[in-house]
Amino acid sequence: MSTIFEPGRSLEVRYGCDVAVCGGGFGGVAAAVAAARSGKKVILLEKQFMLGGLGTAGIVTIYLPICDGRGRQVSFGLAEELLRVSIEHGCEKEYPSEWFDELPDDASDEEKEARLRARINHRYRLRYSAPLCAISLEGLLQREGVTILYGSAVCGVHEEGGRITHIMVEGKGERFAISAGAVVDATGDADVCGFSSAPVEYFKQGNVLAGWYYLLADGKVDLRMVGGAADVPAGFKPASGVSSSSSNPRLPNLPEGRFLGLDTGELSDVTIRSHAATLAHFLAGGKLSDTHALTMMTSTPQVRMTRRIAGEYTLDIAEEHKYFEDSVGLFPNWRKAGPVYELPFGTLWSRRVGNLLTAGRCISVTDPMWDISRVIPVCSVTGEAAGCAAAMVCDGGHLAEVDVSALQSELVSRGVLLHE
Repeated sequence: MSTIFEPGRSLEVRYGCDVAVCGGGFGGVAAAVAAARSGKKVILLEKQFMLGGLGTAGIVTIYLPICDGRGRQVSFGLAEELLRVSIEHGCEKEYPSEWFDELPDDASDEEKEARLRARINHRYRLRYSAPLCAISLEGLLQREGVTILYGSAVCGVHEEGGRITHIMVEGKGERFAISAGAVVDATGDADVCGFSSAPVEYFKQGNVLAGWYYLLADGKVDLRMVGGAADVPAGFKPASGVSSSSSNPRLPNLPEGRFLGLDTGELSDVTIRSHAATLAHFLAGGKLSDTHALTMMTSTPQVRMTRRIAGEYTLDIAEEHKYFEDSVGLFPNWRKAGPVYELPFGTLWSRRVGNLLTAGRCISVTDPMWDISRVIPVCSVTGEAAGCAAAMVCDGGHLAEVDVSALQSELVSRGVLLHE
């Protein structure tokens, strides 16, 4: 492979802030709101031109449960607030009336028992409209005074004394820098961690081809989930790609037909194949007509798990109901009723970089736990904790010196539940 030399150059420091949040998914939005509500100047960078990440651009429009499946809500604070924001202009499906409509104070025991049964049968989850949700998230950030920079991808960092001092940004036809007191990596792929000296781990199982879309059929518009082994036509298996090869010892050798999601060529190939699979799935019901139409498709690859920080603590799926003294939130297992997890503060950071936190699906968890922690409610829980912590170290502090009890008190004051 040939190489060329990119000449060194000076970058204009165009913006400055207390907290820079990289990534505008639910985790990034939660982090930005949390830091702004702490009185900090916040800039949020998003490489696309809409907020919500995979939950909007990827059409994964399912706000998964914030309850334990046994009638008890466990995730509060911004996890619940963003759920409600997502349907500010209407709920697409599964409106959780059992959770929204409170019983009167004088409700009978029979009414209370009926409400509990209803909440067990219908977990606190819903489906929202992707474009309306993205606009509502944007409105929330604007009300909180957060500066949003769309079309801005992190392309490097500058570190001094064990801290990130500047973020390098690739914008529309230009490159510039942002000075920041603290940084939250909410990119989903731990991009900031990858550019910094923070340790990272890679998902060893890889991702599968997916191409969700919205279909108009029989007078209704509904979400169709193309992906995995069931719906993808024969021949539409993703190539292993450059990033999956053994030429880089840091990257895993993935099972056949799976991809990592960190290589441009690989993602391009997967995207093209995903489009073809989506088209084939649509055409199986007929060509475009007044009653049969493909109304929306993904504008970002449906990549679930790629790279994450190797933090001070790595949470495992077997640690359900385990008490953590440094817990900064609670979240359920969306796949089954019962298990609840406390979120250790140590999953959000590494002492190698004293002012870098993670939020969303790139926190420090084991591979089996990753599938549970990558979803929207957990992203919101981690984002709120990361944003509050970032506000505590943006004036020069180190995350290893954070008063965790003070952080917990702040989160509790915002309605967050820390322990079962």
